[in-house]
Amino acid sequence: MIIGLDMGTSITKASAIFFDGSVGHTASMRTTLIHGVNGAVEQDLEAVIESVAVVVREVAASASEPIDAVAITGQGDGLWLRDADGRAVRPMISWMDARASNIVENWNEGGDDSITRQVYRLTGSGMFPGSHAALLASLDATEPETLQRAAVAGYCIDAVIQRLTGRITVDASDASLPFLDVTTGEYVTEALALCGVEKWAHLLPTPTPSGTIFELNAVGSELLNLPVGTPITGGPYDLQACGIGSGTTRVGEGTLVVGTTLSCQVLTDDATIDPAADPAGMWLRTPTDGTYLRVMPSMVGTASIDWLLSLFGLAAQNLNDLLLSSPHGANGARSLSFFSPSGERAPFIEPFARGQFTGLQLRNTRADIVRALCEGLAFAARHCFEEMGLDGEVAACGGGLQSEAWAQIFADVLGRPLYLPLDSAVGSRGAALVAWTGLGSPVDEELWRSQRRRIEPDQRRAAAYNEAYATYRLELDAARMQWSRGQ
Repeated sequence: MIIGLDMGTSITKASAIFFDGSVGHTASMRTTLIHGVNGAVEQDLEAVIESVAVVVREVAASASEPIDAVAITGQGDGLWLRDADGRAVRPMISWMDARASNIVENWNEGGDDSITRQVYRLTGSGMFPGSHAALLASLDATEPETLQRAAVAGYCIDAVIQRLTGRITVDASDASLPFLDVTTGEYVTEALALCGVEKWAHLLPTPTPSGTIFELNAVGSELLNLPVGTPITGGPYDLQACGIGSGTTRVGEGTLVVGTTLSCQVLTDDATIDPAADPAGMWLRTPTDGTYLRVMPSMVGTASIDWLLSLFGLAAQNLNDLLLSSPHGANGARSLSFFSPSGERAPFIEPFARGQFTGLQLRNTRADIVRALCEGLAFAARHCFEEMGLDGEVAACGGGLQSEAWAQIFADVLGRPLYLPLDSAVGSRGAALVAWTGLGSPVDEELWRSQRRRIEPDQRRAAAYNEAYATYRLELDAARMQWSRGQ
């Protein structure tokens, strides 16, 4: 048995993952996002560490067999600055943070010669306000003394690894955006220089492959109540771990993650960067040599639905009934789903992207408006997959797909079946699969892959959504012209 630990943006979960892919006891604990001025979104490292200790201890106490390892995945991006002992030198900055929006907007200027495009041509990564590059540049301008006190500029997973093992490291998937050449696993010095942060290159740890084995030290042992020397793995980070845990293991296949963010991914063996493409998304290194993960992570998924439901005094458990009470097409209501304060990062980069509803009439109900937003998010997913060249099955996971009606909307809009895992602990499953491989005991991937169900698209609705998608793209193009003018 492995304890899979998944540290999300607002909740930390641990699950007992068994060698046959089944999931046992799961424990969870909410963590707090601290919202400040100018779009700041931060987290307290000690609160995150506490949540890890609570959930791992609970799962360990329920274990009926020996624990082979603790396999860690979690949120990516952001900027988690620590000293040499793993203590915070300032609050951890979330990937949702918007303080660097103006920096990214300036980097976007200049057409083909813009900093954004130059970096994209070097690494294949699009930059957004919550990425390492923008946040390092922001602190370089506003808090250089903070960077001077830091020993490591990392991410959520490696911050926890450092506390549990004393090792300063970073998983290669986390390090991929925005400075890594994913084909070599080396940082691109020119990309750091373009962003004006080459002076802080020493803060970036040397990337290690997913599945690298570390060992719990005395501090970690006391925190988790597990023996010193217990194997610990960190990575890949949650977007990729969810794909692996959902069964996406073959080149050409995709994964749709409908969580706080809306992530679309395609597994590929070709990391060729198209210099003419919109500089959005990213390539990530994977645990398998010669394969890469092309990712288009839109900024908001269920976060926008939760926001809209709260405006109507409703909760997530009301979503399915609302969707069923409005027809496909939402009685003419339409939505662009770009509600993040820091704009959008996929399938295009636009720090000042803003959400909107159109086509509203007096006859529209709150169910229509909710369905319009759910359909808009499905259109955004289709846009991402088209940009990446999806050529295979699509696995789907995430809290949003607890709504069967919304899962059906995604299948209908994509016009292809969705394969949903039977258990929701997909991030922990993916991290555990990678950990067992690192331990030299690879699992039966076909057995794991079989543990999912299939949702078929309705061909009549799929045809109607094809027409609606064309309208969506026209309205999106018009909105992008306004955003580029700061409107």
